Amino acid sequence: MRSKPGFPSASAELATGKSSSEPAIGNGDEFAPIRPMLAKIADSLPPAGEVLYEPKWDGFRALVFAGSDGVLIQSRDTKPLDRYFPELHAFFEEALPAGCVLDGEIVIATPQGLDFDALQQRIHPAASRIARLSSETPASFVAFDLLRLDGRDLTGLPQSERRLLLEALLAEAEPPLHLTPMTTDRELALRWLAEFEGAGLDGVMAKPADGLYLPGQRAMSKIKHARTADCVLAGFRWHKSGGGRVGSLLLGLYDDDGVLQHAGVTSSFDMATREALAAELAPLRADAIENHPWAGWAAPTGADPERMPGARSRWSGGKDLAWEPLRPERVCEVKYDHLQGNRFRHATTFLRWRFDKPPADCRYDQLEVTPPFELARVFSPDNG
Repeated sequence: MRSKPGFPSASAELATGKSSSEPAIGNGDEFAPIRPMLAKIADSLPPAGEVLYEPKWDGFRALVFAGSDGVLIQSRDTKPLDRYFPELHAFFEEALPAGCVLDGEIVIATPQGLDFDALQQRIHPAASRIARLSSETPASFVAFDLLRLDGRDLTGLPQSERRLLLEALLAEAEPPLHLTPMTTDRELALRWLAEFEGAGLDGVMAKPADGLYLPGQRAMSKIKHARTADCVLAGFRWHKSGGGRVGSLLLGLYDDDGVLQHAGVTSSFDMATREALAAELAPLRADAIENHPWAGWAAPTGADPERMPGARSRWSGGKDLAWEPLRPERVCEVKYDHLQGNRFRHATTFLRWRFDKPPADCRYDQLEVTPPFELARVFSPDNG
């Protein structure tokens, strides 16, 4: 077994709390896919007690397998990510001891905080582009769980014990590998929720201290900011099931120059509501493309594919993203967590129609401005 500087090898007893006669995972299983444990959304932090709080990182979820013959970086959906992050693959091959599996998040850090847009650009078919970006905007990995150590499965251990083993393993870790902060202090976690967003983080995680690692199950909680915005309804997409049902509504916000920008979508409807929306919005479809602010997007020629509501991309998975324009005359209120550039980072939740509000009032300047926060301070000793 390899034993790298700064990553001490742990005995079987330390790794499992059990006798060394317990069988270890064989080499044939070193890279067997593991589905990451997931989180359910909670409205607020759970009470202090047997809970571990961690910052929620905004990146690509990944598991790192260090085997006897190499390294594998696995995505959330169990696909390999190594070719997109060659700098991390090379680092892990040199730094990690064989027989361990880390769970964490791939991020790109900048002086302004985490940059999810730069992270998305790394998923590209051209190896030359990936090589260039890996030098210009190198990625980092923030570890928050340990699933295997010295070839032994740790998923049956409580979260608190896995955390102690992870801290021991990464005690002398150096960038681009980081150990996420953790605290049992609810007041400190509330401060993280208020401040860390300014560094590009995405909320706070709450994990039961005695919780086992349950692959694919929502066995922990994520708490995000909840905000509302009034948006212009400028179009929609049909639902994939067909039958004349609305799939998602396309939302717009006016910028300082008075240009209606595509800000995101809302799609939180049951099937009955989707059918009702198709009938309700039908009058707004009449002559909608005439003088529509997004009329140029009806045909891809000359349009920016990153800004077109109907554009296909490497993220669309071949889905039909054709859209139907609506006259931008109606306003809706949606709930969102945060912005990524000029767009909502995730799909929003529809709250209500705002018939009392004119579309021209749906501007970016209504949105809450997040104070900047220095990313390096997230790892300060004061933060757990």
